Amino acid sequence: MKKERKKVLIITYYWPPAGGPGVQRWLKFVKYLPDFDIEPIVYIPENPTYPILDSDLENDVSKQATILRKRIFEPYRIASIFGSGNIKKISKGIIPHQRKQSFFERASLWIRGNLFIPDARVFWVKPSITYLDKYIKENKIETIISTGPPHSVHLIGLGLKKLNNITWIADFRDPWTTIGYHKSLKLTAQSQQRHISLEKEVLNTADSVIVTSRTTKVEFSKITSKPIEIITNGYDAEKVQKKALDTKFSLAHIGSFLSERNPRILWKALKELIKEEPGFADNFELKLAGAVSPIILANIDEFGLTKFLNNLGYLAHKEAVAEQRAAQVLLLIEIDSEETNGIIPGKIFEYMVSGRPVIGIGPDMSDFAEIITETNTGVFINYDEKDKLKETILAYYTQYLQGNLKSNAVGLQKYSRKNLTSQLAQILKK
Repeated sequence: MKKERKKVLIITYYWPPAGGPGVQRWLKFVKYLPDFDIEPIVYIPENPTYPILDSDLENDVSKQATILRKRIFEPYRIASIFGSGNIKKISKGIIPHQRKQSFFERASLWIRGNLFIPDARVFWVKPSITYLDKYIKENKIETIISTGPPHSVHLIGLGLKKLNNITWIADFRDPWTTIGYHKSLKLTAQSQQRHISLEKEVLNTADSVIVTSRTTKVEFSKITSKPIEIITNGYDAEKVQKKALDTKFSLAHIGSFLSERNPRILWKALKELIKEEPGFADNFELKLAGAVSPIILANIDEFGLTKFLNNLGYLAHKEAVAEQRAAQVLLLIEIDSEETNGIIPGKIFEYMVSGRPVIGIGPDMSDFAEIITETNTGVFINYDEKDKLKETILAYYTQYLQGNLKSNAVGLQKYSRKNLTSQLAQILKK
């Protein structure tokens, strides 16, 4: 007799055709869960406002998954009629620099932070609870998973837990009240307290919590005594069209380049190398792929680097992976803040299997520094280590000139999507 699969309801906002890193985690979990005798049922919005689209990802949706959809009302759709460019940037996480914000942008951020708590998808919560409560009872669902951000999705899980005798797992791809952009939302004291209260209620009502980094686990452990498991993001086997290595000494950043990540240390180091190192200017290229903040572009220009810039704009996922593998060196940059220590950028795992060396720039004690070191995929540099950054770039440049620049990664298998899904399956079967 064939073993009956365990049904698990997964509640997520991001799903193909959404692009960007937010969709990858659960798209891949759902792809591999049937291999572990788990039947995924995925609940998504019927008419979402995704800031980035990548229709190629629809080809990776598991044929064994049941997809449920419910309409959502999103203020971004209405607001974009009046200020499309700025609203789209804010919805992508590209928050304008304080001194550059227009009145409309300041008002939009205040409204986003104080009227839509925890976020602008909050209007999806009540209709989703009503719809899924009926579905859970009719289909005898015993386990649900909510994944955020947006953290409104966790409020759906919270509501369903209160109505049903189910196991609820809250998956946090990013932190809640300590995420980097939280301070930019112009929160009133009352709104900030509301976020803190909701975060605490979710963490203490869920049966267990999944996070992507050690730092986030430590942070949440101070709020709840519920079990917290770490399952990082990872990489999948990607069949992409092979692209020849860049002929130039390319330093490439693949993915959204937010203004808060602006690495002036890098621009300064590159300016000095161009001036000091013979031939460097003739061989160097700065390659960017993805949404780039105007602040980043302005700083690149300020340091005289625009003539070396190859700005490819947003690329579909497979094209982005091809560009990663073609770059000479990959740049991984996180915000210079203690609050971002626990952020492990999802692209680090694709970087690791690209065969190209990585330069990571971030705050001291960053969790992703441990991964770079452990896997021997590159060098991590703090924001106060400009000389080390110059030495690292120069060392890679020398290897490039000698024709032997490559990564010598070790121990990557633990970060494969299938291996990580195995970890998830063990939690679901407890």
